[in-house]
Amino acid sequence: MFFSKFSLLLFFITSITFSQNKQLKDHILFYSSFNGKTTADISVGDSLIYTAENYKKTNDAKPGLHNPNVVLAKNKGLTGDALHFKKKNTTAIYFSGYKNLGYSSESWSGSFSFWLQLDPDTDLEPGYCDPINLTDVRYDDAALWVDFTKDDKPRQFRLGVLGDLDIRKKENKINDAELEKRLVRVINPPFKSGKWTHVVITYSEVNTNKSICKLYVDGQLKGAVKDVNDPFTWEEENAKIMLGLSYVGLMDELTAFDKTLDANEVKSIYKLKNGIKSLFE
Repeated sequence: MFFSKFSLLLFFITSITFSQNKQLKDHILFYSSFNGKTTADISVGDSLIYTAENYKKTNDAKPGLHNPNVVLAKNKGLTGDALHFKKKNTTAIYFSGYKNLGYSSESWSGSFSFWLQLDPDTDLEPGYCDPINLTDVRYDDAALWVDFTKDDKPRQFRLGVLGDLDIRKKENKINDAELEKRLVRVINPPFKSGKWTHVVITYSEVNTNKSICKLYVDGQLKGAVKDVNDPFTWEEENAKIMLGLSYVGLMDELTAFDKTLDANEVKSIYKLKNGIKSLFE
């Protein structure tokens, strides 16, 4: 009798997880597995990756990878291949964020999930490093990003939520105290060589007075930025998923959702054995 009840409970829990995961696939706007190709597996907008000399010269960007130190690493990914930044990256490497991030000037909600593999204290060169930056202009103007700090030992891992620069200047919000309100800090992040670390940024009702952005690492909530409500004004056609600014390491499984993932959904993605592609099997 006990075994039957236990089996029924296990079946029930498994069925819920399976159903939840299958529902998540319907909310994917953009997904790049980097398995044998640099183009995205799924995209609502442009699926191509681009390279430019720097982010001031994106009008001259070319499709594909054109930096010899940024390559596809065969069989080095979470599953399959991965994007490998072999040396400090100073070029502009990005996917288009137009439609792929589901931006809204009225109320923008979504999530961005990815995996990193590196030892920040030994692999990164001096200076700040932004593995991911979602913006249409730059890191301090209507941007969501994660970075590694430059001077701390160990390097901290941070989520930054910085709205329109001109509005913050007008409201005298360009100072260290205001910056801290817009950051989530992870003092001892779990990144290590040979270990994949999962990162999720969620954003809820951005461009309203109820805006909340959260950072998850390896399925665990690390903090939230709320009660700030900076406007995020994008020229969406210029929106970008910026990759690997000053980064050295591996990157895999970039995924944008059109919904704010809850804690259980983040954990379910973290536990997927074969990455996001598991949702489509």
